[in-house]
Amino acid sequence: MAQNRGNLFILSAPSGAGKSSLINALLAKHADMKVSVSHTTRSPRPGEDNGVHYHFVSVDEFKSLIDKNDFFEWAKVFDNYYGTSKQAIEEQLAAGIDVFLDIDWQGAQQMRKLVDDIETIFILPPSKEELETRLNNRGQDSAEVIAGRMAQAQSESSHYDEYDYVVINDDFDTALTQIETIVLAKRLSLKCQSVRHQSLITDLIK
Repeated sequence: MAQNRGNLFILSAPSGAGKSSLINALLAKHADMKVSVSHTTRSPRPGEDNGVHYHFVSVDEFKSLIDKNDFFEWAKVFDNYYGTSKQAIEEQLAAGIDVFLDIDWQGAQQMRKLVDDIETIFILPPSKEELETRLNNRGQDSAEVIAGRMAQAQSESSHYDEYDYVVINDDFDTALTQIETIVLAKRLSLKCQSVRHQSLITDLIK
């Protein structure tokens, strides 16, 4: 059985939709799935480690990486820069690992121009009220910041129709299963199966 190249997925969502929790649960269950560790110029939040959650760099360092064309995509969000490393993703895909990009709609637009074979998933909260509750429950931001994030969430959500799949994160376990189903469907696609089972298929039809 041939080594199948990993698949590339984009996961996008407005802040508070539960994307990070879903990604963490997904990776905890599947050793053959990884999330791309992005570079960012924002400061670490409590519990975040450099090289694990993000590569935290200065603005000057980030701009230097842009000049070197080291990013698949990069964007400025909430006054901070975020970028996706080309080399890290390519190494994981070549090893047969499915890679998830945790990026916004702007990054997704850039990635679609650069990569043909990519599946995109947009995660939505079940309601505005629930989204505001989740943002408040974080206990990390002021009322002013939360109001800004709610406005931004409405703007970000308007790009849902640019994605291949939409998952509503109302019930967490259901949303997680739906994402796993999308990954499984991709692995069972003709393109992937014809590589993974090339010898078997050749033997059956010759």
